[in-house]
Amino acid sequence: MSRGGPHRDAGPGSAGPVTTGGGQRTRGWQDSLREYALDVRGSVRDGERGPLLVIAGLIVIWIVFQGLDDKFLSPRNLSNLSVDIVGTGLVAVGIVFVLLIREIDLSVGSVSGLAGAAFAVLNVNHGVPEWLAVIVAVAVGTAVGAFHGVFHAWLGVPAFVVTLAGLLIWNGLTLYLLGASGTINIDEEGLVASLTSHHFGNELAAYAVAALGTGGYFLAARRRRSRHRATGMPYRPGGEIWLRTGLLAVVAFAGAHTLNRFQGLPLALLIFLVVLVVSDYVLRRTRYGRRVYALGGGVEAARRAGIGVERVRIAMFMVSGTLAAVGGLFVASGLTSASPTTARAAGSGMLLINAIAAAVIGGTSLFGGRGSPWSVLLGVVVIQSIASGMGLLGVQDAVQFMITGGVLLAAVAADALSRRAQARRGRP
Repeated sequence: MSRGGPHRDAGPGSAGPVTTGGGQRTRGWQDSLREYALDVRGSVRDGERGPLLVIAGLIVIWIVFQGLDDKFLSPRNLSNLSVDIVGTGLVAVGIVFVLLIREIDLSVGSVSGLAGAAFAVLNVNHGVPEWLAVIVAVAVGTAVGAFHGVFHAWLGVPAFVVTLAGLLIWNGLTLYLLGASGTINIDEEGLVASLTSHHFGNELAAYAVAALGTGGYFLAARRRRSRHRATGMPYRPGGEIWLRTGLLAVVAFAGAHTLNRFQGLPLALLIFLVVLVVSDYVLRRTRYGRRVYALGGGVEAARRAGIGVERVRIAMFMVSGTLAAVGGLFVASGLTSASPTTARAAGSGMLLINAIAAAVIGGTSLFGGRGSPWSVLLGVVVIQSIASGMGLLGVQDAVQFMITGGVLLAAVAADALSRRAQARRGRP
């Protein structure tokens, strides 16, 4: 139960009666906003992380880099940033599914490289149609995830060991597929290349997505509030729903305006947002998603609740492998090629580290049971903003690696401190 009012569920709601010692009273929106502010302040004081802290950090990063180079917040750079986040972001969404069940997948970088190589070899070297080569490449990622899941769930091999072995195996297989041919250039006008190069030039497209996202959030929150209120469950106050919707509208329409000042809405960003919406719905609005969170809360408790632990584990690794493959296709799209150099880079860990960092910085816990796909959006924007800013300033890669590692360490430390603070208050 949150301080001074109804418990905050996953979505906002409007004000309503609050049960007190003297009965019920109607609470105004001013009281709701005040209560919400007190709740946020209390959460930060008690060590709980939230998106507000990440947003504050992102604002600081943008202010610093804009002060150092006024091209950082230009429409061109922000549009490029919105495309650059997609490959890593998709891989990170898959990582979230695995982290939620208290496991880790170290193979995602190699799987993404394998998918890109498989597509290039099939399409360019063997003349397989692009659409079919894409399906096969994604299916390869799914199969690899199932392979890892079976070894972990049914044979009892720790996920760390299985996926570490997979990192080496799939990276080696990628290099073998590319073989003596080396770099394989894909069609710059083809389906995969258009994933990161195509923009919807009509300004209405970006504004329509902004309006659809804001309106969908508002309607879903109202519906959820009404349902909770009718059944006597805790619900969000009215001031909070208007505050959140208003802030979302400002960000969404400002983003749409910025994108329209360059080339319009990128196809890659639209696909990424759709994946986030679908993933969030599956995890938080379906019975299967509740099983995932239950497993992350405790294996034995999940078993006693009748959850098929092994099946859920295998499924989560399959999701991770699938999204790693999709992310690999976006990486190949941005480079318009697959090469041993990029395969080694993916397999050596930078894509993996960035994906884990994006998930953890956004708020997904390494200890399982807490987080959502939307956490990836904030996390990957932070990671890519740092990379973009340092790229504009000409900072060498070695410094970028150290800064990214430091940000990841800070996020993990904050997660650990949050857990410790909750344990002191008697919360799981």
